Amino acid sequence: MSIEFTPSKPSTLGIEWEIALVDRDTGDLRPEAPRILDELEKQDRITHPDGAPRLTRELLQNTVECVTGVHNKVADAVADLASTARDVSDILDPLNTSLYCAGSHPFAEPTLQEVSDKDRYSTLIDRTQWWGRQMVIYGVHVHVGIDHRDKALPIVDGLINKQPHLLALTSSSPFWGGTDTGYGSQRSLMFQQLPTAGLPFHFSKWFEYESYVADMLHTGVVDVLDEIRWDARPVPKYGTVEMRICDGLPDLDDIAAVAAYTQCLVTEMSDMLDAGWSIPVMTPWFRVENKWRAARYGREAIIIVNSAGDELLVTDHIAQDVERLTPIAERLGCAEELNHITTMMQQPCEYERQRNVAEANGGDLASVVKDNSERLHASLDR
Repeated sequence: MSIEFTPSKPSTLGIEWEIALVDRDTGDLRPEAPRILDELEKQDRITHPDGAPRLTRELLQNTVECVTGVHNKVADAVADLASTARDVSDILDPLNTSLYCAGSHPFAEPTLQEVSDKDRYSTLIDRTQWWGRQMVIYGVHVHVGIDHRDKALPIVDGLINKQPHLLALTSSSPFWGGTDTGYGSQRSLMFQQLPTAGLPFHFSKWFEYESYVADMLHTGVVDVLDEIRWDARPVPKYGTVEMRICDGLPDLDDIAAVAAYTQCLVTEMSDMLDAGWSIPVMTPWFRVENKWRAARYGREAIIIVNSAGDELLVTDHIAQDVERLTPIAERLGCAEELNHITTMMQQPCEYERQRNVAEANGGDLASVVKDNSERLHASLDR
């Protein structure tokens, strides 16, 4: 099987932002996505000028996904994202609905959520059963363009080396079905229960990846390539690598920081490959352990930083990355956004904030939704 990779202009990027729809009074999830998508389609605001989607449906009817066009700068991509989210927000008043984004909803019953009317989603639920019905989760994805197919798989490996960093920065799903799980990111561990989600396999050559995809298609594990939902993956039709690691975030400044971090990391790795260097591949069991540590402990995770097993507090390693990547960020025009990671690490992280808000309100998890939703809408107004 041959999989064509369409090269992209290096370091271009696009962002996808999964957002939940919640009742303004109760904070519970509302299945309003079909109505919102229909309304924006009537207003001719559902696509970008080139016909690419601005807003798409997701697995559940309580979710919409804002999708940017292709941009050179993080600031432009985030402005694009904000514009789409504002268009959604503008039509929510009659529905008594607000926007909410974290890795999970703190108290909604997963099995009661309505599935979107799309064959691929019905097939997913039919195949995965209980696990599939648990997917009340929301994330931030970043695509970064690369100019050659042979860079894709090494850069995917490199992004997985940085999985604990990105996950620790964004962990925002401590609650599940009304229970505090004790984790910073319940979402990341829940999502990997799907058959083709979670950590990618390591492939040394493109033909090995093609062989894997051929096997998945032949055995009916997937029907299309997009159904391979790894935490980081090549996207041949767009000529990108896609970072899918992060929990959902309500603040556009934080999303911009994560996008800048990703764009700079991919650019650094692309430059390394151009210079004839290789990208280290973390020992498989260390990759698994690092993901679990970041999901469990968030910013307090002590992670394994190399195949020798050396360890470091994840925030210390992130700080080293920010310093090292600053010249690249200046070149790409995202130095301000990258530096915001330092601000993020000086503030309470999302999972801590949710717990603090719940505790301050006597354990009321609707207050967690309200706090998040108010911050998201305030972010759109900035």
